[in-house]
Amino acid sequence: MKKITFLVLSLAAVVVVAIAAKNIKSNSNPAPSNGDSAIQWLSWDEAVKANETVKKKFFIDFYTDWCGWCKRMDKTTFTDPAVVKYINENFHPIKFNAEQKEDIVFQGRTFKWRAGGRNGVHTLAYELLNGRLGYPSYVYLTPDFERILISPGYKPAPDLIKELEFVAGDHYETTSWDDYKKSK
Repeated sequence: MKKITFLVLSLAAVVVVAIAAKNIKSNSNPAPSNGDSAIQWLSWDEAVKANETVKKKFFIDFYTDWCGWCKRMDKTTFTDPAVVKYINENFHPIKFNAEQKEDIVFQGRTFKWRAGGRNGVHTLAYELLNGRLGYPSYVYLTPDFERILISPGYKPAPDLIKELEFVAGDHYETTSWDDYKKSK
């Protein structure tokens, strides 16, 4: 009987120690709390309002809830410290669900969700992507909401940085994206 009691108590002690060790480990690296560790994503309306105070170009990430490559961008490229820093410093970053159902009123027009395809599409996404609805896709706009570049597909951090530099550095004013890519 003493052996069984000892065994049960020993197992209980091992479980308690394991749980405590897990809690200590998870609390030793808490989630970053400063704004420099993550892209400061904005909604469309928040970015438009922010642009009234601070003029910057816009970086719009068009995604859908079902898109695996979109999720991979979120877990890899969009967590890369160089990407985070560059986007936060140079752009108003917008995370835009291309299938969202909320209306957006912008420049006197109301953009709405429309049925069709897999889960429908928001007409602002459709317009900004020129009807090319592949996800993820990124659109760059000037502070005056003029489209600079549509860029489809998953991008590793170095490729996205090159694209961000092309837009933020105004290289699009003197050269094409294809020529710029070849020169870097």
